[in-house]
Amino acid sequence: MPKNIQQIIANSSLSQPPISEIGGQDGQSDRQCHGVWYDAVLFVPALLFVVYMALNAKKNLEKLRNRRSYVMISYYALLWLASGLNLAWCSLQSWQCATGKEVAWNLLSLLTTSGLLCLEISLVGFLLQESYASGLEALARTFTISGIIVGVDMLLKAIYVFGFGVPLFDDVGSTHRMKWGLWIIHKLLLTAVYGFILFVHFSKWREKLPPRPAFYNYVAIMFSVNAIALVGCGLAAIGLGFGIW
Repeated sequence: MPKNIQQIIANSSLSQPPISEIGGQDGQSDRQCHGVWYDAVLFVPALLFVVYMALNAKKNLEKLRNRRSYVMISYYALLWLASGLNLAWCSLQSWQCATGKEVAWNLLSLLTTSGLLCLEISLVGFLLQESYASGLEALARTFTISGIIVGVDMLLKAIYVFGFGVPLFDDVGSTHRMKWGLWIIHKLLLTAVYGFILFVHFSKWREKLPPRPAFYNYVAIMFSVNAIALVGCGLAAIGLGFGIW
């Protein structure tokens, strides 16, 4: 009798499909997404920002038309591009859990992070200039530097994601050490750059930086954001799920 019971249990366990093959009718895999609240925290601010930009688009376009600044026009277009990608990324979080959407999710995440990084680096580079230059030379110099940095960053991420299979943009149930190690390095570099700017601002070399209080407020905010993200990546690397938030 015990042998019969053992045989029934063994047969039932062998008849179960692998976990990776279990999926719902809607194409969802066995992994659970972050949930409604996580998606709402991402989607609502992104949507409100796009709505705010849309409501003020007419006034902003008139200002750009009057000032005729190539730099401001380029940054405004880049802001719209990055905001649109970010809104799409926030609204398509379910792609992380859907079977057959891995490549599409990785491409969308790669484009979104690269667009936001390009906007961030270009803005800092523009504000660090001696004056609000509006010529093509200042525009070309700023976007050349930011383009090289973003291009290298995008290439390395693409190699790790599509070449080595590192789940760089998959936050659902992922404790991949290499993944979080790369994100820690990424956030550490950004935090160090903003921290260095703040250090110079409060040191005896502050005259080497442009006297723009609003710029240093922006740098302080970005330093705090990247420092918090750095801590979150560290917590996620050791298996604490709330670090992803």
